[in-house]
Amino acid sequence: MVTDIYNWQNQAEQYFIKENYLQAAQLYEQAIAVEPNTISYYWHLGLLLLLQGQEIEAQMTWMLPMTEADEEQLQIWTNELFQFLQIEAERRETLTQYSLAWLIRQHMREINPSYLNNLLQILTLSLKLQKFEEIDNLNEWGLIESLKAKEDIEIDIELLIQLLKEFLNTIPLHPDNLNLIEASLPYFSNPHQCFSILLPAALEIGHTLLKPVLASSLLEFHLRLEPDNVEVLRHLATFYQNARNYSQGIETARLCYSLSEGLADKIFALHLVLRGLMSAGGYWQEICTTYQELETVYIQFIQTQPIPLEEARILRLLSPSFAIPHIKDAPANFRDIHNKVAGIFNNYIQAFAQSEGKNYTRKIINNQSLIHHPKKLKIGYISYAFRSHSVGWLARWLFQHQNREKFDIHTYFVNYTLVNDYLQEWYLSQAGKARQLGMNGLEIADQIYQDEIDILIDLDSITLDITSEVMALKPAPIQVTWLGWDASGIPAIDYFIADPYVLPNDAQDYYTEKIWRLPQTYIAVDGFEVGVPTLRRDDLDIPMDAVVYLSAQRGYKRHPQTTKWQMQIIKQVPNSYFLIKGPAEEETIKRFFYQIAEEEGVDCSRLRFLPQVFSESVHRANLGIADIVLDTFPYNGATTTLETLWMGIPLVTRVGEQFAARNSYTMMINAGITEGIAWTDEEYIEWGVRLGKDEALRQQVALKLKASRQTAPLWNGKQFTREMEKAYEQMWQRYIEGK
Repeated sequence: MVTDIYNWQNQAEQYFIKENYLQAAQLYEQAIAVEPNTISYYWHLGLLLLLQGQEIEAQMTWMLPMTEADEEQLQIWTNELFQFLQIEAERRETLTQYSLAWLIRQHMREINPSYLNNLLQILTLSLKLQKFEEIDNLNEWGLIESLKAKEDIEIDIELLIQLLKEFLNTIPLHPDNLNLIEASLPYFSNPHQCFSILLPAALEIGHTLLKPVLASSLLEFHLRLEPDNVEVLRHLATFYQNARNYSQGIETARLCYSLSEGLADKIFALHLVLRGLMSAGGYWQEICTTYQELETVYIQFIQTQPIPLEEARILRLLSPSFAIPHIKDAPANFRDIHNKVAGIFNNYIQAFAQSEGKNYTRKIINNQSLIHHPKKLKIGYISYAFRSHSVGWLARWLFQHQNREKFDIHTYFVNYTLVNDYLQEWYLSQAGKARQLGMNGLEIADQIYQDEIDILIDLDSITLDITSEVMALKPAPIQVTWLGWDASGIPAIDYFIADPYVLPNDAQDYYTEKIWRLPQTYIAVDGFEVGVPTLRRDDLDIPMDAVVYLSAQRGYKRHPQTTKWQMQIIKQVPNSYFLIKGPAEEETIKRFFYQIAEEEGVDCSRLRFLPQVFSESVHRANLGIADIVLDTFPYNGATTTLETLWMGIPLVTRVGEQFAARNSYTMMINAGITEGIAWTDEEYIEWGVRLGKDEALRQQVALKLKASRQTAPLWNGKQFTREMEKAYEQMWQRYIEGK
């Protein structure tokens, strides 16, 4: 034994730092032999044994001096040992040696099982180390009960915050999450602490993991601390509506509007009210009143410019426009307002980017060389809908037939999530260079700019604010909108893909984008997968010889005027029934249809409301129960129209002026069908009655649709792709020529 106490302890410390635990332990064993009453030697030796994996020996070493201690001394020594181990656990955590810290803390728990701060640390470390079996001890250890009791509890609020964040980031869907959060609420003296934990988690759970009910519960907890937080109310209203809890979603949106002060906030709050009312379906009077208020606030917002806005408020400016084409068909008036707002949006976004030091301007060097020696164009596609979504089903044929020898394809998956989605997996396999991205517009724009994309194709339009932000930043020299909702009106977008039919001849007068009309159709598919039907007439108590009409659209598209036409058709066609399908608030949509049916003198027993089918292929197969499909107006079907025509079912559509009111028209023309195309309200009713009464005409249309699968532009994805590619080349040529 070294006689100089400082020398041997120094040597032991050096061995310890170098992780030579065996030699360090030998020095402490020698020290104990010489000075058996120095208690701290036992603490060090036990730790060294523990670090060598000798857990039982470590415990025996720690307990050895305890056996002869009196009660008072035992408590002092126990506290000393606990503090000694805590210092070492914290040191290991600082060094990110989480496994060792976790091991040490487990022994601390055996010494003092009720010390909450240590339990919080153990659980946090377990999550970092993915020791999820430890999380099951949450109830066994009594943590939640102790938090709820709140009696003589010494708790480190930062540790609690860290644990909650780790829980929600690592296992957001764990069944104990809500109980743990609820028990933790009384410890938050500052609501912002709670906000910083719950809001990001709710957004991830609600939007990415598609669990809006759970997301709603998280935000409801925050409202207990801060009931008037407008930001929380915005997201809560959205999650209620996504969970089809429409009444609560509408009520929360209205509260959000009443608390909103700035014009931008009022615009978005009115959007949330409209979103709830229209998704539920049937609240027509309230929809009209809210729409008029939205238009008034939009005009005030335009007239009040410029006003300072931060990024969050900028991003909310465009989405509210989505509701308006569902309400009226007046594109010149609508787009005049929308385009001005889109221009303001564009300017704000670019100013924000400049303040962040961003500049996406690309210079083309040596235009003449590019003209004479064409390069392989880099085409980028951006969307959140490369999955089981209407856009996902329609866009896939372009990806399948794209010429990879002539075009370098990049695909930007916005808000990409690891979900079990067949179509998303298909897109990943066809994506060229796939970029799986989050919801940060600047980061997405940076990636597109770094990839040196020549032509960027936006498939979302204004249906996702992040995509609108990216397009406004102009990360590619040529930017195009295709599919989505309509042209977004953002000045940074150069072209809007259309065809000879989907927009009227004078449409360029009120579009800021250059309308690029493909020669035949702006969309084509090679077909659809069709499953086994689950609907039969006898299941619905409908006679086999009855004439069956169907309308399969979401509540957003249920317009009372169109519904009146539909009821007038049913009234005039004997032995006819009307099937209604689509997401909506069940009792509200029934009340909506029953009221109009009674006003038009139609027996409500002729109406049938169909449940949702979550398989796309089964949904298409079930369309076969219908003899005629009645389209919606002023917002037509798009995917539903294509599915109807593919299944060979006659369709009645009313053609309007706006893009959304002409989708079915262009699809029918490009399928070789004119029967059912109505240019007036009266013609809509006439076609509906005629097709209902004339079985031979229905069969004739069905045969034409079946034959069209081999000949029509609508069903020729390869030809359509060649036309899109030719458009890309012409756009690029115009660009390098300075046009």
